[in-house]
Amino acid sequence: MAHQQYQSCIDACDACAAACNHCATACLSESNVSQMAECIRQDMDCSDVCRVASAVMARGSRNIKDICGLCASLCEACAAECDNHQHEHCKQCADACRSCAKECRAMA
Repeated sequence: MAHQQYQSCIDACDACAAACNHCATACLSESNVSQMAECIRQDMDCSDVCRVASAVMARGSRNIKDICGLCASLCEACAAECDNHQHEHCKQCADACRSCAKECRAMA
């Protein structure tokens, strides 16, 4: 099965997407929501691309390298944005993003 060779990256993408979704939702509950807008946007973009990357790897698409390269870039940007905030959900998201970026860079 095509996905077995990509399993660690698929797992990292899935974990990152979940962390980003959690972070975006938690940011919406912060008292300073307007200051969290960019974090929320980055979370949503990152989560969406992580899900796409996971799917293309699972089916062995010929576009894996390009999509994983994009995913790594968005994960790095999301981690950098989350690092601007002291909330625990942002710290956890940044960690997940860095882990995913590392896995995706290896694919790209």
